[in-house]
Amino acid sequence: MTTTHDDAARQAEAIELFKALSNPTRLRILGWLREPERHFPPQDEPMAEVGVCVRQIQEKAGISQSTASQFMATLQRAGLVTSRRIGQWTYYRRDPERAAQLSELLQTTV
Repeated sequence: MTTTHDDAARQAEAIELFKALSNPTRLRILGWLREPERHFPPQDEPMAEVGVCVRQIQEKAGISQSTASQFMATLQRAGLVTSRRIGQWTYYRRDPERAAQLSELLQTTV
């Protein structure tokens, strides 16, 4: 059986996604970002619009700033979060459209 270019691309996408979700802390962060107002204290920027400041993610997860940045970059590469830079801080939001596509991706690759 030969693999088409589209199949290979979907498989590569699934691998990146599974890698991002394979870490328990990254998985918890995604859960927190589903309802950020419930899981994070208020911040200057509105969470619904810009997301959660990486500093708050770092503090809640109990990880270093560099680890938080690496984790969020991994989630962003997998398309699970989007980022927005405001001043010196980066804010992250869960990508709800991408989350909805997960089921379809799983059905077509696994």
